This record gives sequence, structure tokens and C-alpha cells, in this order.
Amino acid sequence: ATRDDPRTTPIGAFLRHTNLDEIPQFVNVLKGDMSVVGPRPHMLKHTEQYSKLIDKYMVRHLVKPGITGWAQITGYRGETKTLEQMEGRVKRDVWYIENWSFFLDLKIIYVTVVNMFQGEKNAY
Repeated sequence: ATRDDPRTTPIGAFLRHTNLDEIPQFVNVLKGDMSVVGPRPHMLKHTEQYSKLIDKYMVRHLVKPGITGWAQITGYRGETKTLEQMEGRVKRDVWYIENWSFFLDLKIIYVTVVNMFQGEKNAY
């Protein structure tokens, strides 16, 4: 998704801004294909592109993708328009994998819920 997409309806914008558009992904969590917390999945074309450009990019595939993650609550939510932005996201994804704990997941979930109610600058 991109900011200011002309195809976005007012209802769609509200759903995106409040993260309510993520609710259907819980079906994937229940099926076991995703986790609540983990690196956000990227499009396949991004995986092909960035795996050649960013060291440790594929490390993020060692765990199930998540609905929310460390990168998302530390400023890397939304579009990654530059290589530097994607490098920052991957760096945080790898940090999460290396430092995983139950309490870290609880913190990420807590901050995500707070952001849902307060709104977040990178949400659109």
C-alpha cells in the first residue's frame, strides 16, 4: 500500500489508519501460517531484490512472519521507499530474532495496541 493512493476510500483509509485492515490476517495466525509478532512479510519481488542487496535479509525468513513486529513499533511501519529504509527494517527484524523473548512479544503487542488507538504517523 502507498500513502495517498487515489483508489483508497474513506472507509479504507480509516481501516488502514487504525490497523483494522490487519484483522483478516488473524485467520493466517489461527492456521499457523503467521505469528502475531514477527517480521512483516514482504512481496516476493522485494525478497528477490533485497536478498541481493542487504546482508542478512534472508535471516528474517527463519521465523514465521507476523502481523506486527519490532521494526513496525520502532519507526519502520509502512512503505520502504529507499534501500536505507529497508536496511533499517531488516536490521530491526534481525535484532528481534536474535533477542526474542515472551516479554519482548508482549511489549510489541502492547505498543501496537496503543498505536492503534492513538494513531501512528506512518499509518495510512
